[in-house]
Amino acid sequence: MARIALVTGGMGGIGTAICQKLADAGHTVVTTYSRPGKEVQWLADQKEKGYTFHAYQCDVADYESCQALAARISAEVGPVDVLVNNAGITKDTTFRKMSKVDWDVVMRTDLDSIFNVTKPFIDGMTDRSFGRVINISSINGQKGQFGQTNYSAAKAGMHGFTKALAQEVAKKGVTVNTVSPGYIATEMVMAVKEEIRHAIISGIPVNRLGLPEEVADLVVYLAGDKSGFITGSNIAINGGQHMF
Repeated sequence: MARIALVTGGMGGIGTAICQKLADAGHTVVTTYSRPGKEVQWLADQKEKGYTFHAYQCDVADYESCQALAARISAEVGPVDVLVNNAGITKDTTFRKMSKVDWDVVMRTDLDSIFNVTKPFIDGMTDRSFGRVINISSINGQKGQFGQTNYSAAKAGMHGFTKALAQEVAKKGVTVNTVSPGYIATEMVMAVKEEIRHAIISGIPVNRLGLPEEVADLVVYLAGDKSGFITGSNIAINGGQHMF
């Protein structure tokens, strides 16, 4: 069944693939961007590929901005039944060198945003007895990563949110799940020096990087009607790099 899906931070590598795959599945897709101007070229590029998306500026780290976003989507597009919390940033450095600013900006953008964006939509989902909340975390929220105490803490906290909210809304037909990608072949990863990239791949049992489309296919499944018995889960998609 076609529904309205909101994907935050949908203009990056994984986000774009999620938007496209949700559209392929018949959903009306809305996405967000933080800085004005970026959306123009992205929307034009997507239109060339046959995709028409709705895009709204929003600071996911700001509660009032998210409230305004929800009001606009409700008025201009309709009720959101699928929410993909995908927006996130990194400010990597060792903890000893990490500033309070580096800590705060990552926690606000990567963890507080989950509250800010989910809050205005969850009541509508429970009222309509259907909803899918999918939080995009990271392998590093599961195993930790040198130089990422802020990011690892935020991404691990995201799954704590998932498990608690899943219990609260399960009887209302709403599922809440986490997806934790490993190293994915986005532009950012492909820009890493080749020898470093090869070193990363050597640590992945399937011996390759993941594809954004593979993450997106998993999200589409979790967004659909057939995934209703999966909730409170953290699904790893990392090529076997971290197993538990």
